[in-house]
Amino acid sequence: MKLPLTIHQARLGSTEFKVIRPARPLVHAVLIDHDRHLDTYLDQDAAQRIGGLWKLAASSPRSLVHLPMRGNRGPSRELPEDGTRQLDLVLLHHSLQFAPSRWKEIRGRLGQGRPQTVTLPGPGRTHEAVIDHEARHYQENRDLFHQHLHAETLFMTGSAKVFRDTARHFFDVARNGPGYVPAHPSHPHLCTELHSNDGVLGDAREIHIEYCDQWDS
Repeated sequence: MKLPLTIHQARLGSTEFKVIRPARPLVHAVLIDHDRHLDTYLDQDAAQRIGGLWKLAASSPRSLVHLPMRGNRGPSRELPEDGTRQLDLVLLHHSLQFAPSRWKEIRGRLGQGRPQTVTLPGPGRTHEAVIDHEARHYQENRDLFHQHLHAETLFMTGSAKVFRDTARHFFDVARNGPGYVPAHPSHPHLCTELHSNDGVLGDAREIHIEYCDQWDS
């Protein structure tokens, strides 16, 4: 899987940060804050590329992977009204120990960036990851997602393993969504989620991930 990117560098004081963005905008992708949970709506292209960016986050522990989405228009169908705030998304490794309060200043210093294409292993046939549900209670367990919200951006902090194991959710949507929706016109709803029972969420809300094939833009 080839993934075109732009690589950005921003310096705050003596520290330089590397920020990775998709080269093309994720036009048909929105992330909506519903207070108790989060909803993501994606078309096939966005789901495929976000799956790739999720895997890239697993292998880029010194980088911030930024997915700008908060300015996108939503899908054509009516969405629930209890959440209207759209968010950007940043994926990062816990070892970076990044303070989200610094993000707004870093974001404002990002220039055009330089293009780069990376080659990632293809998604293949995805399978359920083997989760050690008891391990989530261990104080030293770092294979959990933790979330922070700052500057209209959701920060998903995790380990290489948890990013690698959960990328399959996006690849599943990309692979199955286009065929499922026309075959089920009375219930064209294909979704998956990062659920609290999956053993991958620490201090984090559930994320519902839904395929949408009709968009306003």
